[in-house]
Amino acid sequence: MSAWVKKRFWTDTSVVPAEGGFTVHLDGRGLRTPLKAPVTVPTEAAAALIAAEWEAQTGKIDPETMPATRAANAAIDKVTGQQAEVTEMIAAYGDSDLICYRAAAPQELVARESAAWDPLVDWAAVTFGARLTVQAGVMHVPQPPEALRALSAPLHQMSAFELTAFHDLVSMSGSLVIGLASIMELAPTDTLWALSRIDEDWQTELWGSDDEAENLARLRKSSFVNANRFYDAVRTGTRTLR
Repeated sequence: MSAWVKKRFWTDTSVVPAEGGFTVHLDGRGLRTPLKAPVTVPTEAAAALIAAEWEAQTGKIDPETMPATRAANAAIDKVTGQQAEVTEMIAAYGDSDLICYRAAAPQELVARESAAWDPLVDWAAVTFGARLTVQAGVMHVPQPPEALRALSAPLHQMSAFELTAFHDLVSMSGSLVIGLASIMELAPTDTLWALSRIDEDWQTELWGSDDEAENLARLRKSSFVNANRFYDAVRTGTRTLR
């Protein structure tokens, strides 16, 4: 069964053990990705997330309400078989990490960034042995190669499913360090997301916001939160999903 159909036609949604993990059946028929591969995920928790998304559909199917299904499809169809390339792409965020580029003024913003991001810089140094260079301004300054190697090391241990979720954590926040802090549960997901929004929140306080900007911010936060949830699910079937 293709992963995307036009409207709901099934009655029963179930999680079923499969070779290599678990899958989801709709009226006894297994889900498949857009490229027709079986949707098999490594944990029962991940399959349960996907099953809940399909069970929640009524009438016309809306893929935008099915982040776990979309993540599983991407992991199977796009990431599996090219994990080295995806790992390299994600690791590259470390060389221009959000938390390393600071405002030179005004002093209130400088202080706000420092209070939010200095602890993350220190955490990366203590946890991974990766001391990143912090600077004022947006001109790129290469990070120490040894720091980048240390930060990228955990990525090489990730499965295709973990990498898929981790990509969204990093790309949505703009920070490899915040992505790592999320999967290591350094702070609640909402707190880490807020740390990635220091500059945007400052601008909103100064100039106000508009509907388009607010909608984009909600979508990006939703992607970050859903990626965290999917990462938790594919990493283990025993943890409480956030």
